[in-house]
Amino acid sequence: MALVAGIDVGSSTVKTVVMEGAGQAAVLRGDSVDRIRRRDPGTVIQESYGRALAAAGAEAGDVAYLGTTGEGELVPFRTGHFYSMTTHARGGLYLQPQARAVLDVGALHAKAILMDERSRVLGYRMTNQCASGSGQFLENIARYLGIALDEVGTLSRSAQSPEKCSSICAVLAETDVINMVSRGIATPDILKGIHLSMAGRLVRLLVAAKVDGLVLMTGGLAADEGLRAAVRETLAAEGKHFEVHTHPRSILAGAIGAALWGAYRHGVLAARARTAAGRPASLGAGAP
Repeated sequence: MALVAGIDVGSSTVKTVVMEGAGQAAVLRGDSVDRIRRRDPGTVIQESYGRALAAAGAEAGDVAYLGTTGEGELVPFRTGHFYSMTTHARGGLYLQPQARAVLDVGALHAKAILMDERSRVLGYRMTNQCASGSGQFLENIARYLGIALDEVGTLSRSAQSPEKCSSICAVLAETDVINMVSRGIATPDILKGIHLSMAGRLVRLLVAAKVDGLVLMTGGLAADEGLRAAVRETLAAEGKHFEVHTHPRSILAGAIGAALWGAYRHGVLAARARTAAGRPASLGAGAP
């Protein structure tokens, strides 16, 4: 079966997948997650694509369609581009077929996306305030506290007396953290407070989107166990009954969705070509 690839170019991370097949039956053959930091994004994209191809045991010439999402214009060798809401919906459904909403928490924004069983986007809500509910804000706080980003979740889970941030503005929230440190508040309690503040905003986003059913967290912060715990705690405290889950590959949801939509588009184009040539049309790639 044909190989397809997807590249999700975010503001801080490039996510790349190489898949074989289409639809729910597609198989993930290789992937790569690469931080941009202060490097040239084009170089990171090339390296990420190369690593994903190597993991799949493939070369660029083996890929029938390369779909992008996010800042896809930075990928000059793409075949086509897809909007992030549609790719996260499709990727979320691939990872969790029972999901009827995706909570995409990225470096700069968070989005709640409603979808049906075919990944059709039914509605969405997006944060439109300052970035205090974002991955970049959390990374800045971790840097100030002198801890690695992958330590944040574990430390947050160990909090004894969380000190909740009072501000929705990232600048003011960072000032809150500085004041907490000066008052001797323990790092785990600061982090748990930040997570609870972020969770409150995310839950309000889900409520505003009228979520009804299982929610899959995607994006870089889906791997933050402290944030996930805070979201569940907030849901319980507010009496909300929908479930929020994650998946080990949640960060790849956008790239997976781009690859699957690419597989579908490739099938459609192939069918049109066969029809134009006078041969029976068959989508081959199946539903996205």
